[in-house]
Amino acid sequence: MAPRLPRTRRAVAVPLGMALASSLAFLPQATPAAAADTEITPSALTAAAEGTKLSYVVNLRHHKATDSVERAITRAGGTVVATYRKIGVIVAHSADPEFAKVLRTVRGVESAGATRTAPLPAQATEVVGAPRALSAEEVAAATRAANATQDPLQPLQWSLPAIKADKAHERTLGSKDVTVAVLDTGVDDTHPDLAPNFDRRASANCVSGKADTTEGSWRPGPGESAHGTHVAGEIAAAKDGAGMTGVAPGVKVSGIKVSTPAGFFYAEAVVCGFMWAAENDVDITNNSYYTDPWYFNCDDDPDQRALVEAVSRAARYAERKGAVNVAAAGNENFDLAADELTDPSSPNDTTPGTRVVDPSECLDIPTQLPGVVTTASIGAKGIKSSFSNYGKGVVDIAAPGGDSTAFQRPEAPATSGLILGTLPGGRWGYMAGTSMASPHAAGVAALIKSTHPRATPAQVKALLYRGAVATPCTDPYDINGDGKVDAVCEGGKNRNGFYGAGVVDALNAVRK
Repeated sequence: MAPRLPRTRRAVAVPLGMALASSLAFLPQATPAAAADTEITPSALTAAAEGTKLSYVVNLRHHKATDSVERAITRAGGTVVATYRKIGVIVAHSADPEFAKVLRTVRGVESAGATRTAPLPAQATEVVGAPRALSAEEVAAATRAANATQDPLQPLQWSLPAIKADKAHERTLGSKDVTVAVLDTGVDDTHPDLAPNFDRRASANCVSGKADTTEGSWRPGPGESAHGTHVAGEIAAAKDGAGMTGVAPGVKVSGIKVSTPAGFFYAEAVVCGFMWAAENDVDITNNSYYTDPWYFNCDDDPDQRALVEAVSRAARYAERKGAVNVAAAGNENFDLAADELTDPSSPNDTTPGTRVVDPSECLDIPTQLPGVVTTASIGAKGIKSSFSNYGKGVVDIAAPGGDSTAFQRPEAPATSGLILGTLPGGRWGYMAGTSMASPHAAGVAALIKSTHPRATPAQVKALLYRGAVATPCTDPYDINGDGKVDAVCEGGKNRNGFYGAGVVDALNAVRK
């Protein structure tokens, strides 16, 4: 079982000479892999060995059935882990491979399914990504290039002027009354760029499916991924004369840990994360991941259908409670509006195989859920990143997520085409992916909420789309210059598959 990085699926070694804080540049293949001769069996039950515990979500037809279904779970040999009465979802554990099948026959149950194909705990302690921090020389060079209005590392952040965030900061840094929750691998709130803006009240560890608010439980453990900390810095690193600057450096940021140490984002944790955000008055959630172990969850599989239903209920509830949910589009250069795609990596927590899916019936969650702001990535030259998923009618908006410097090189003094972020232990470094685009969009949404504090989620999204810079299709799209088209964009200037409504604009976000 190999660990993975959220929204950074495949990786190649970074060429020497690139100023990177990570030993990996997250640049997937330009086209999806061809279908192999072998097919996977879609049901999680086939991978559940008898006598080993799996985790399940059980979705009720009505919340009034909660007590009777909990008793049915116990009678079936299961254990209730958490009950979310407001959305009718129960998280349970069982060692019986027929558990979900039995629960589907219980009166009051709409659907039930295993959230994984690997037995509990599926929490290996392998290092997930090994980012390299900026060197002292890189920090010194950036500091020399900074002007009086910039934080020392801001010259390395080409993504801020790309969305006019530097101009927006002249008007406002955002409101302390706005909180952006980072549902991710954990956030190191002790980082000096994050500590001034961190919201402990809205932070928790949701990995088990039940919120743990023990002090520091939301932080990444030793050897765990820096991904969530990096994302948090992109959103709300304080503008205080030190370090780097976030897109919305005056808002609050919280950490909701929804990833196992091995980097798996299971449905029970994602449900818990959305529910915790909803009940703690979070204004924006950032979701730079997909829900494991299935890249796409197909409606014709009862387990996968149950996962979509559970996460959908939680995300809808968070929005009803006032949160705008922003998510990364993914890094496989997939056309999510295509008639079919080849998924070569599911289930990723045991033995992945290859299957052909219809992305209109097999959903990447939470990315493709209704109401979610699906965010594609652009590089330093303002065009779709080589890895970014796309799709007319699927992608809502685009934002800087970086790209290989060989494809899109920023202007000096920036030296890397990747995105600068905070790293655990008070460090800074680079990553790239739609994982980085999503927090840029979330930061702009936070500025909108700061400017329009009474705006509903629907109104915040409308202002986000209306304020975006309409960007026409890149046609032809030959990112590596080899004479071959690497992706086809469909749609007009105001709505298309590469950029949705356009590239986010922070300056428009702070205009009343």
